[in-house]
Amino acid sequence: MSRYTTAQLQVMWNRVLAVVEEQGQTLIRAAFSPIVRECGDISAGIFDFEGRMMAQAVTGTPGHINTMAAAVITLRSRFPVETMQPGDIYMTNDPWLASGHLNDFLLMMPVFLEGRVVGFTSCTSHLVDLGGLGMGPEGEDVYDEGLLIPPCKLVDKGELNALLMDIVRANSREPIANEGDIYALVACCEAGAERLRAMMKDYGLDDLNELSEYIISTSKKGTLEAIAQIPNGVYEHAITVDGYDKPLELKASLRIETDCLTVDFTGTSGCVNKGINVPLNYATAYTVFALRCLIGHDIPNNAGSLEPFVVTAPKDCILNAQRPAPVAMRHTLGQMTPDLILGCLHQAMPDKVPAEGASCMYDLPMRHTAEATRDGDVQFALELVHNGGTGARPYSDGLSATAYPSGVFGSQVEITESVAPVIVWKRELIPDSGGAGQYRGGLGQRIEMTSSINKPFLVFLSLERIQNPAQGRAGGLAGAAGRVQVSGRDEDIPGKCVLKIEPGERLIFDTPGGGGFGVPALRSNADKAWDVKTGLVSADAAQHVYGDAQ
Repeated sequence: MSRYTTAQLQVMWNRVLAVVEEQGQTLIRAAFSPIVRECGDISAGIFDFEGRMMAQAVTGTPGHINTMAAAVITLRSRFPVETMQPGDIYMTNDPWLASGHLNDFLLMMPVFLEGRVVGFTSCTSHLVDLGGLGMGPEGEDVYDEGLLIPPCKLVDKGELNALLMDIVRANSREPIANEGDIYALVACCEAGAERLRAMMKDYGLDDLNELSEYIISTSKKGTLEAIAQIPNGVYEHAITVDGYDKPLELKASLRIETDCLTVDFTGTSGCVNKGINVPLNYATAYTVFALRCLIGHDIPNNAGSLEPFVVTAPKDCILNAQRPAPVAMRHTLGQMTPDLILGCLHQAMPDKVPAEGASCMYDLPMRHTAEATRDGDVQFALELVHNGGTGARPYSDGLSATAYPSGVFGSQVEITESVAPVIVWKRELIPDSGGAGQYRGGLGQRIEMTSSINKPFLVFLSLERIQNPAQGRAGGLAGAAGRVQVSGRDEDIPGKCVLKIEPGERLIFDTPGGGGFGVPALRSNADKAWDVKTGLVSADAAQHVYGDAQ
């Protein structure tokens, strides 16, 4: 018999959600790297005794959150609970266990109450540099891509593993930032554990068993009810993506049944010898995120709401890369899976699914050149994040320069210039880059930058939507493709390469626009949500588009 009423359990659930928010903000505020501190490339969560995710912070990326949900189960089974001590923290950056590439560190901490493990806190964030060839697609196996740390103990009964920290610092071009970001991850775990214990004491909880079962079962029930609203059947879709040196095809078969939803990637192109391959854990994370955007989107993300979604793929297809495939830029194709999945869902839910968007974030890892190291000049490693437009929705225009599906905010100009020897000369929306339609796609943006010192710098490009722009839906037109140029050079730059920007040259890159939705002839002046000159929403258009919702 339950000790608590449903109302009491719901209040405690809300408290857990508040705890993970504080946990996530601790990580962001304590981090050193702009990609964490400014862009929010993180996850944070609380897990029950079995390692099942009870709650996650709203701030975070699907590639971190949903992979973390599976990783904690793995780590909990790897390290026996009876050997754990208060103050222990475990860590790994293994791409196939954590978040798909080496730069993401995942931590797990057991939470003790009255001398017993009652649950776990966990978090993930991106470290800017781990040696190797750098954060780019040029590696031919994972060993080219930097330092791989198997599951191990980072903190032993409150004592930091000094040798492990020395190894991380010795294998990075940004040792101070990496060290600071690891301390921030530790603080995140500790903050979550402290607040969870306080919450349990406030409500007189000896364990999390009943609360966890309520959260997970309630969420699963709601998700199954949402799946039941969709017509059963098999829905297939394929999209062509740029690939590294030739186009690749991503294929998905979506099977919807009363109590389960399965996605299979059979027919997808095989792995390549460059670092755009995707471990299945990462492909699964973004696939399930896309499904949950439309199916039970109002249900909190936890083990219960994730359980009904199953993702499979043949080994060695590019969405199920096996060791030791290079995977550094796994987001390049992993973040294309939502458009692939939404293409399947459009057949079952034609009035709910937006057009294709830019999808893959325009991630620009940058660092000093070898000659700068030899000359003793400025050394740096930085990762800039910019985004294109989202696809138009069935009821309104797409969003401009918006982080979907990654959720990683765009890098700020002032922050970029303060931590790296570059000057950003321009960052502006590109008029008419969204696909035409009854509702137009979101606009892409143009960014221009140069070196601020008399030294070159390197940019590691792994960009999509250069050759295959976002397609429209229901008669809408495609958005503008992305583009990379360097001033003074006659030809455009390939979307995937290592690019050297010489002093005086200006790097110019355009992010893609989203596809349009609906036949363009149906769009009237009163319907135009975007002003083509400024890219801003007019008051009249906003009232027209959003008035009903308000």
